[in-house]
Amino acid sequence: MKVVSAEEMQKIDTETIQSLGIPGSVLMERAGLAVAGRIKEIFGRRRVIVISGSGNNGGDGLVVSRNLHNEDWDVMTFLISKPEYLKADALQQYRIASKMGVDIRPIEELLTSHPSILIKHPIIVDAILGTGLTKEVKGLLADVIRFINRLKIPVVSIDIPSGISSDNGQIMGEAVKAEYTVTFGLPKRGHLLYPGVEHTGELIIENIGFPRDIIESDKIKVELIEKSHVSDLLPSRVRYSHKGDYGHVLVIAGSKGKTGAALMTAKASLRCGAGLVTLGIPESLSGIFQTRVTEEMTLILPDKDGALSSEALDQILTFLDEKADVVAIGPGMGVSQDSRRIVMALMKNSTKPLVIDADGINSIEGGMSVFRKAKAPIIFTPHPGEMAKLLQGMRSETQNKKTDPSLTTFTKKRRGGTAVSTKDVEKDRITIAMSFAEKSGTFLVLKGVPTVIAAPEGRAFINPTGNPGMATAGTGDVLTGMIAGFLGQNRHPLNASITAVFLHGMAGDIAAAQKGHHSLIASDIIENIPTAIKSLKGHE
Repeated sequence: MKVVSAEEMQKIDTETIQSLGIPGSVLMERAGLAVAGRIKEIFGRRRVIVISGSGNNGGDGLVVSRNLHNEDWDVMTFLISKPEYLKADALQQYRIASKMGVDIRPIEELLTSHPSILIKHPIIVDAILGTGLTKEVKGLLADVIRFINRLKIPVVSIDIPSGISSDNGQIMGEAVKAEYTVTFGLPKRGHLLYPGVEHTGELIIENIGFPRDIIESDKIKVELIEKSHVSDLLPSRVRYSHKGDYGHVLVIAGSKGKTGAALMTAKASLRCGAGLVTLGIPESLSGIFQTRVTEEMTLILPDKDGALSSEALDQILTFLDEKADVVAIGPGMGVSQDSRRIVMALMKNSTKPLVIDADGINSIEGGMSVFRKAKAPIIFTPHPGEMAKLLQGMRSETQNKKTDPSLTTFTKKRRGGTAVSTKDVEKDRITIAMSFAEKSGTFLVLKGVPTVIAAPEGRAFINPTGNPGMATAGTGDVLTGMIAGFLGQNRHPLNASITAVFLHGMAGDIAAAQKGHHSLIASDIIENIPTAIKSLKGHE
């Protein structure tokens, strides 16, 4: 399903109105009818308070008031602005509702009302601010939103909870916390990004007449991953095949005290269907690994103080050229001058796709020019802190050149120069991921809530699976192994990333249902990969 920004939704509105000749008032009428229908379906009660702003969102609210009033509901409607300040379509709806006898009052009466009014009207419809919000909510609007949130009464928001940015889910000063949100045409980015998702409640999507070819247009670059999509991407297994048909993954990972990361990465690759997995490990730790591996093979490499030495490079590159189809590097690897040499050399010389995570990312020196010189596709899998480091590398590379506006948004001045923080990344995950992937020519899996996958051609995908129990050590290592496992089978970086991320969250959800959020550990996710895959494909 496509996911839109405020600007994209505005273009859809405009194209529907101008190209097809569907009046804006008709769309408003259909929007209000859809919301009224959902309220009746969900609550089945007969009393409601509607709070309407001055724009189209407020006009939608007035349509809700009129239609519920016409069905003999007890409706009280409160206007935040004076009627003469209502915009064109909203003003028309106000006049119609007034003529039909809808009880419409100024908002001040609600703010100073007796509690009995609220007790008699146990549902609030939030029709204050729509998807076009671009500035902080202050003054009377902020007072009204705080008043609504204090009431602890179920709220149905129209299109998006008032005060939430449609583009990044951020709270613009104050924001309504809704139990339900009824939106139109397509979900907005702010519905799916935190903290917006917490304010949205249950999201209901209504098609109010937007043409299919417009809302499914390739011009909309962001999508929500759906189960049916992943099911189609899952690699098939043919009867006449052997292990060599399903990819050979080389995992370069692990160091003294961090052998578990390497083992989980390898095991996750196998659970996703990789035909062969070889662990490239420090020689001094080979005894530890040999006692714990079963299906995995090992490639013993030169090391220094329990971590890989740069002397291992020739052996790694030879193995890649002759045997492996994909390499996953970074989990538990440690960061040193040797690790930097290994990672940088692999990006420069490997002809096989790379999945780079954790210490592999932390070992990178340089920025976009380094990534663009790579001979094979690269998939980065950073958490927000590692993403900030990657962005800082890009920023440093361009600091003496013309300012890059796509990066300026995510940085702020600090003593000693301009830095990128984890908070900067979290403020706009989708835009950051898309910008980085396009400019670096790499694939990006920005881990977090939600995980966002971005491709060099400008597309991004939002993952809906996963839960708080997955915020535990090792889950990122599992994801790295899963991506590498699928990449070895289908050789398609974007499809492998989408499949792995969705199933990673799905396996975590299955594990959480069994063990709860507090007790979930990374190995539980690995154990439930088979169940997740079976739920997509069933027995074959």
